[in-house]
Amino acid sequence: MNYISTRDCRASVSAAQAIAQGISSDGGLFVPQLFPSISSHGLKNMEGMDYRGRAAEILELYLSDFDACKIADCVTKAYAAEKFSGGIPAPVVTFKDGVSFLELWHGPTCAFKDMALQILPHLLTLSLKKINSGKKALILVATSGDTGKAALEGFKNVNMTKIIVFYPMNGVSAMQERQMRTQEGDNVSVIAVRGNFDDAQAGVKKIFGDADICRKAEKCGFMLSSANSINWGRLLPQIVYYFSAWCDLASAGVIKQGEKINFCVPTGNFGNILAAYYAGRMGLPINRLICASNANNVLTDFLTTGVYDRNRRFYTTISPSMDILVSSNLERLLFDITGDDRQVAEWMGQLAKYGRYQIDGASLQKVKNTFSAGFCGDAETEEEIRRVFSARHYLCDPHTAVAAHVCREYREKTGDKSHTVIVSTASPYKFAPDVLNALEQGKGAAQGTFSAVRSLSEITRVSVPKPIANIENKPLRFSKACEKGQMGSAVLEAAGWKA
Repeated sequence: MNYISTRDCRASVSAAQAIAQGISSDGGLFVPQLFPSISSHGLKNMEGMDYRGRAAEILELYLSDFDACKIADCVTKAYAAEKFSGGIPAPVVTFKDGVSFLELWHGPTCAFKDMALQILPHLLTLSLKKINSGKKALILVATSGDTGKAALEGFKNVNMTKIIVFYPMNGVSAMQERQMRTQEGDNVSVIAVRGNFDDAQAGVKKIFGDADICRKAEKCGFMLSSANSINWGRLLPQIVYYFSAWCDLASAGVIKQGEKINFCVPTGNFGNILAAYYAGRMGLPINRLICASNANNVLTDFLTTGVYDRNRRFYTTISPSMDILVSSNLERLLFDITGDDRQVAEWMGQLAKYGRYQIDGASLQKVKNTFSAGFCGDAETEEEIRRVFSARHYLCDPHTAVAAHVCREYREKTGDKSHTVIVSTASPYKFAPDVLNALEQGKGAAQGTFSAVRSLSEITRVSVPKPIANIENKPLRFSKACEKGQMGSAVLEAAGWKA
């Protein structure tokens, strides 16, 4: 199993090289040359496995240059029961109306990014050894909130690595910022960028494409890599939880063997829903993928019209992890539906130059064959938090509430009765003031973050996750900020470059 670039498929690299490198030198993203297939018999066998068994089964299909025993060891370490509240990494909560919630926030940072970033450090260190780079990895991360903390926690004190997380100043929740700024570890750095997430993400991509910075980092003994979902090693583990959710529903008798289901996914960078699409390419019985966006609805417009246009107002919302106008992983979908690296490179060139591109009608139809899309604003998000808690006594964070709203609208509009899994991406306590505001108007705004956490728990009788409760009194370690044009200098400083 080799990997090619979405912008130049002539050269191929091994899985280890793709994971270690993170992004192709031409600016494209690595994708597998082909998708392995899992039969109905294979799915039936996976029903009897736990999450670790399912993860090993899928990862082995894509990491053919890795030893199976080492993959199993990575999986065991990443998804150990003690790392996840309740001991189950990705439980499914099902209601009688044909809707389930796939909870991906039981890990050490209370967000779905843990599902990939607990295993990526193990895969990356193995990859570095396999390619004999002789260098340490300098991991660069741009975060809209959750990726940063999950990456910091995953790479904390991992040998042969150093990690820098860039986050948009005033563009993440107070809890997300505190999680990052209190991070422990001798090899971690956190820097606020004066700008939004797209500025931070563009800055990281620019650094990867800057030959001078890469050369200087190499002279300092570092190879640049990424922990964002542009890295195949980040995206691959996310495929697992879609298979796991289907298997759990089938083994519980909620769905029948071979039954197609829907997944409704809140997403900004398109990585989470792309993993579901790849699961479908492997044979997972999927009917529709419903893409849920907040007021930054660039994906909704693209999936319905074929026009991607980032030239629009940017909204700072109560679902900040989706406050994104440049969805990097969409490039991988474009490559898969066209198989044309030159066309993808042309569209990405148009995006970089004009902030806009439009795909052809045939490609749009292929997109519409699988995807539906919707969005909602903050007022509708708050209303959905209240609605879901009142109807189900189920507490949603604002991102999950966006998906719940879009899912409900989709089912009402289409009459689609397929069992639908709403992907729940974060603990509500990561956004306690906003969730409390939704339940009791204005109450969250009048309280500090941790006061809101306590009030929310008292009102709902939903326990506060330990990772949230434990950081209230931790000292802040990081306070550095930079302009978006200074990110490269910050990277070289971390690498130890002396001008």
